[in-house]
Order: sequence, then structure tokens, then C-alpha cells
Amino acid sequence: MNFHEVRLPARLAFGSTGGVERRTEIATLGSGFERRSSPWLNGRRRYLIGAGLRSLEDMAALTEFFEARRGRLFGFRFRDFADFKSCAPGGQVSPLDQAIGTGTGTATSFQLVKRYGDEAGGWLERVIAKPVAGSVRVAVDGVEVGPGLVSVDATTGEVVFETPPEAGAAITAGFLFDTPVRFDSDRIEVTLETFGAGRMAAMPLIEVRV
Repeated sequence: MNFHEVRLPARLAFGSTGGVERRTEIATLGSGFERRSSPWLNGRRRYLIGAGLRSLEDMAALTEFFEARRGRLFGFRFRDFADFKSCAPGGQVSPLDQAIGTGTGTATSFQLVKRYGDEAGGWLERVIAKPVAGSVRVAVDGVEVGPGLVSVDATTGEVVFETPPEAGAAITAGFLFDTPVRFDSDRIEVTLETFGAGRMAAMPLIEVRV
């Protein structure tokens, strides 16, 4: 897979903008009614970074990072400061934050997910494939599991128990996570305004499925 397990330095993302994109297909009937559908189960994140940078040092650092990723070729980790926790952005991570499965008595592997939605629109599960190493806390039926009894793959988000949880046991987890993205342009532009400062055109990022 064309993905580098490195995170864009936070200082290079200051002033970034972005959010969730969805794809909705709308057909307007002769009667004026609409038929709406979507080929996407989950939304896709898009961001713009770099427009807030002014120092030549930071611009050079972003250019170096861009070159190391070969433009759009390799993906990387991005900290979305509006959505990087299993709980609310201002909350404290708890092992009870997100339901990630139910024990069967034989299954040892569970995937980290985060749920979005409400009762009216239903709930969607976003696969969390890039948890922050050392941040994941896991519980079985409300009791936190010790680190020696469970392991987490920080490159896939897979949680593996040493001993299978009992059938019917609720498996929950709390974590910090990064969004896997890539540059959505093969071009970077910097304008020199003074000897020590400049201006950079906003660089687009897009979430990738991993």
C-alpha cells in the first residue's frame, strides 16, 4: 500500500479548514418529486492546509513533507483537531466510549470503529484504521482490560485479545486517532513577500480508504 506511517506536523496544519464530504445523487421526476440516493455508506474528509503559513521555515518544512510523499503518491496521517478522539473533542478518552463488538467465546479480533448519527437518521460506523499508538483503552462488560491481555495494531486499528471474550460480552474502546489522507494536488506554490516571510497557496488533502 502507498502509505507512510508519519503524521503531518501540527504546526503545518494551523489555520486548516475542512470537513466531511458526501455524495448524493438526485433525480428530479417529471412530477417535481425527487429520488435521492448515495453510493457512499460513509462520508469522506477533505481539508485545505498551508494558507495560514507565513514563515519561510514552515513553508520549507511543508514542501519537504510534500516531496517526501511524492505529491499525491503516498498517503500519511493527519490530525483533524475537530475529530480525533473516540469522545467529544473536549472530553477525556474512556474505555467505554465506543462499542466495537460483542464476544462470541471464540473471536479474539475486533476492529476499532467510531459511531456517528442519531436515532432519526440511523447510526454509521467509521472504521478507525490509524489509532494513536499507546492511546487505546479497551473494556469488556465495562471493566477495563490490562495492557498485557490485549494488543492493538496502530497501523490497522485491530484489537486482539489474548483470551477470547465470553459470548455476549460487550467490547468497548476509547482512543485517539489520525485520519489517513493524501495530498490532492501534485503542485505546491509559494510566494516570497519579504526576506523572512511569504505566502503559500492552500494545499488540498483528501481522506483515503486504508
